[in-house]
Amino acid sequence: MRKAWLALEDGTVFEGRGFGASGESSGEVVFNTSITGYQEIFTDPSYCGQIVVLTNPQIGNYGANMADKEAARPYIEGLVVRDFSPIASNWRSEETADRFLAGHGIPVISDVDTRTLVRRLRTRGVMRGVVAASGDPEELVRKARAISSMEGLGLATRVSTEQPYEWTQPAEACSPSDPVPPPPPARFHVVAYDYGIKRNILRRLVQTGCRVTVVPAATSAEDVLALNPDGVFLSNGPGDPEPLVEQAAEARKLIGRKPMFGICLGHQVLGLALGGKSFKLKFGHRGANHPVLHYRPNRVEITSQNHGFAIDPDSLNANEIELTHINLNDQTLEGFRHRNHPLFCVQYHPEASPGPHDSRYLFDDFVKLMEEFRNPSGNA
Repeated sequence: MRKAWLALEDGTVFEGRGFGASGESSGEVVFNTSITGYQEIFTDPSYCGQIVVLTNPQIGNYGANMADKEAARPYIEGLVVRDFSPIASNWRSEETADRFLAGHGIPVISDVDTRTLVRRLRTRGVMRGVVAASGDPEELVRKARAISSMEGLGLATRVSTEQPYEWTQPAEACSPSDPVPPPPPARFHVVAYDYGIKRNILRRLVQTGCRVTVVPAATSAEDVLALNPDGVFLSNGPGDPEPLVEQAAEARKLIGRKPMFGICLGHQVLGLALGGKSFKLKFGHRGANHPVLHYRPNRVEITSQNHGFAIDPDSLNANEIELTHINLNDQTLEGFRHRNHPLFCVQYHPEASPGPHDSRYLFDDFVKLMEEFRNPSGNA
């Protein structure tokens, strides 16, 4: 057994057992309340710059595999759990979660009272922290206080692809009891901005009949239009949306030129492009059971979420923007559409896997929007 410590900027220090990689990592300490899907959390690029606390008590018991990764590698800076399993028992497992994280240099601290830790983060807000396998606790607290704040930190270009690429893989069944039909022939070409895109978003686009070209976060609107897409997608990603001035400016050039769909950070970039303002949430929304009200059918959807910033609805022009979704826990904005142009976006994750499927219809809505834009008269 090796010891490990988690030190927070407010001076709180938790002692536990070390797993994963030895050494030290730092970042904003956030929590996720999902019951399952820890490997998807590990590999979600939206967690770049963050140490993740998982509230589900036992983590690692079903191992890790290639199919469940949302990116080529983990993006979390560190992991904090109550009970970390060094063994895996699952027919889909290819290696233990311990070995998976250690192989990518991610430290883990287990045997932490995560209930106490999460209550502190909920009360005081997310904090900067350090996970370390050695060192003086007081020195670790000083290091935590020296970490850059997430506010003002633009991370999309750090996690984005360097070169454009084509994505062709559709959604796959994870068991015989979960059949997935083959995708229809690709009828539409979608250019997807990669601000930290999750693979299951790409799979869902293919599953609804799209040919997908993924481009770097800094791609110009002119280069996107040169690819002659039927639609433009803006992805999820990490960090503060406010510094993404160039990304918002390029998105603004595309509004009205092509149908547009944004998720999470993509929603925020579109909000900024339309003159809106963003703000930081106290402890963010991270989990798989957040209730959202969809105004138009007056229906509640259970959603998967992962964000620490939101768009201020009062900063959007009501003559141009229709609010479509609202969070029922804290009334923050979860979605909007443009009244005059083919554009809509949501703050949450309709591609969730694992997670609720209540909002997968949004991918079909994007296809319908592209179809209407291509054939405005409605003729086949």
